[in-house]
Amino acid sequence: MGKRIVNAYKGLNKDAVYSLKDAVKTVKENATAKFDETIDIAMNLGVDPKHADQMVRGVCSLPNGTGKTLRVAVLAQGEKADEAKAAGADIVGSENLVDSILSGKIDFDRMIATPDMMGIAGKVARVLGPKGLMPNPKLGTVTVDVANAVKKAKAGEVQYRVEKNGIIHAGIGKASFSEDALYENAKAFIDAINKARPQGLKGTYLKKISLSSTMGVGLKIDLANL
Repeated sequence: MGKRIVNAYKGLNKDAVYSLKDAVKTVKENATAKFDETIDIAMNLGVDPKHADQMVRGVCSLPNGTGKTLRVAVLAQGEKADEAKAAGADIVGSENLVDSILSGKIDFDRMIATPDMMGIAGKVARVLGPKGLMPNPKLGTVTVDVANAVKKAKAGEVQYRVEKNGIIHAGIGKASFSEDALYENAKAFIDAINKARPQGLKGTYLKKISLSSTMGVGLKIDLANL
């Protein structure tokens, strides 16, 4: 480890477990990089994503936002395209947007589409799918209410999906956020994952949770304390 991170861990027991509030406080205090570090949460779940009925995927609205401004693209036409623009979408288009993506231009963080546009959206599925950008009804990104979807994305809605090793991670704010704001965001995300527990799952669901900053310390959360 570098000198800075070694100093950050001084006085801390890396093997100890912390209450969520104490972890937020300690991680925030030790986020001393020259930029506004992202505070990340990682959760190890007792699921096997190879089985469709154990896939954990969805969206969570963080009460205090993420501190990051998302660029939102909307695949729509006519009145719905106008609604998307009015709601603050960064890119709005139909066939021209699909052509732009196929040419390799993907300068957005989330894509929303109206149901009637999913036919042409299929042309870019192989491009957007691996990047996690393909519109999906389960994530609220295929909808007729494009204005609301754009506003939610801009307000700090986080998409999550369990990885093949059973881990879910997300940024839940910035080091510049207050401790209360970070705690509320972390609690909201943990609650969302808890509610997403597969119905038929047996055994332990939440196995491990840790909190860290981009360049700072990582701490284990006491599950019994949640």
